Amino acid sequence: MDTAPHPEPVKRSLTEGYARVPVICGSGDSTVMWDFSIGKTLGIMRRTFPFILFRMVIFFGITLAYILATGGGAGIGWLIGHVGTEPEGWAVWGGVFGLGAVSVVLYMLREWLLYMVKAAHIAVMVEALDGRELPNGQGQVAYGASVVKSRFAEANVLFVMDQLIKGVLAVITGTLSTIANFIPVGGLQQIVGIINQIIRLSLTYVDEVILAYNIRIKSENPWETSRQALVLYAQNYGSFLKNAIWLMIFMWVLTVIVFVVAIAPFVALAALFPGEVTWVGVVIALVFALSFKAAILEPFAICALMQVFFKKIEGQVPDPAWDERLSKMSKKFVDLKNRAFGWMGGSKPAPAAS
Repeated sequence: MDTAPHPEPVKRSLTEGYARVPVICGSGDSTVMWDFSIGKTLGIMRRTFPFILFRMVIFFGITLAYILATGGGAGIGWLIGHVGTEPEGWAVWGGVFGLGAVSVVLYMLREWLLYMVKAAHIAVMVEALDGRELPNGQGQVAYGASVVKSRFAEANVLFVMDQLIKGVLAVITGTLSTIANFIPVGGLQQIVGIINQIIRLSLTYVDEVILAYNIRIKSENPWETSRQALVLYAQNYGSFLKNAIWLMIFMWVLTVIVFVVAIAPFVALAALFPGEVTWVGVVIALVFALSFKAAILEPFAICALMQVFFKKIEGQVPDPAWDERLSKMSKKFVDLKNRAFGWMGGSKPAPAAS
C-alpha cells in the first residue's frame, strides 16, 4: 500500500502525464501494484449483499428476457412460416425480432437502471466505506434509492450529469491519444492505439466514482461538486489509471471465462428453438457473461476505485490551472460549470470551450 504523504497538486500537461503511464504501470515499484484493499472491497461487497442480490435479479433477468423473447419470436415466426413455404426463414427472422425488441426496451430503461441499480448501490457502498450501519434485506435497496433521491431531486438530473461527466472524461482520455500523432516510427502508432483503447476501457467507471464523491460529501450542488471532482481526477489521473487498468484486466478475464463456459449450455438451449437459430445461443451466452460482469464484477471495481479516489484526493483542493485547462478542452465541462451557476441562481460564466 502507498502510505507516503500526498503532495500538493502538480501542474503538468496531459501529454506529460501520459508519457509517465508506462512507468506507473510497469515494474518501477514491484511491491505496489494497486492502491486499494481487496479484503476491504470484498467486505463491502458482503455488507451490501442484498444489493448484489438485487443486481443479480435485474441483470440475470435480462438474460432470461433475451431467451424468452428470442425463443418466443422464433416460435411465432415458425408458425407464421407454415402459412407459406419457408418456416425456417421466418423462425430466424422471428428470433432476430425478439432480440431487437428486448434491446429496445432495455435502451428505454437505461435511465431507470442507472438511477435505481447503479446509483443506489453506490450510495450504500459509500455508507459502508464510512463505517455506517446499513439496513438488511430489501430495506437496503429502498435506503439506497432514498439517499440518491435526497441528493438529486429528479432522476433526469442524475442522468444528464452522468452524460456530461462522460463527455468531459472522453475529452481527457482523447487528448492522451494525440501523442500517437507525434510518433513517426512505423508500427509504433498501432501499439499506442491499442494502449489508448485500454485506457478508455479502464476508465469506464470514473463517472460512478464521481457520483460516489457527490453522495459522500452530501453535495447541495451536484453540478459544482462534479466539476471539482473532475478537476481532482485530472490532477491524479496517473494513479487512478494504474488501478483502473489492473481492475479492467481482472474483470474482462473473468468475463471471457464466463462467456466460454456459458456457450455450450446456451447453444444447446437454442437448439430447442424452432428453426436454425442455434447461433442465438452464442449471443445469449455473451449477454449472460455481460450480465455477470454488471451484477458482480462492476460493484467490486467501483468500490475499489472509490477507495483509490477518496485516498488520493484527501487534503487536496482543485487546481485552478486544471480547471482552466479543462474549460478550454471541453464544451461539456463549461456546460457543467454553467449548470452549477444556474443551480445557485447565479449568472453563467463567460467563455465557452474552444
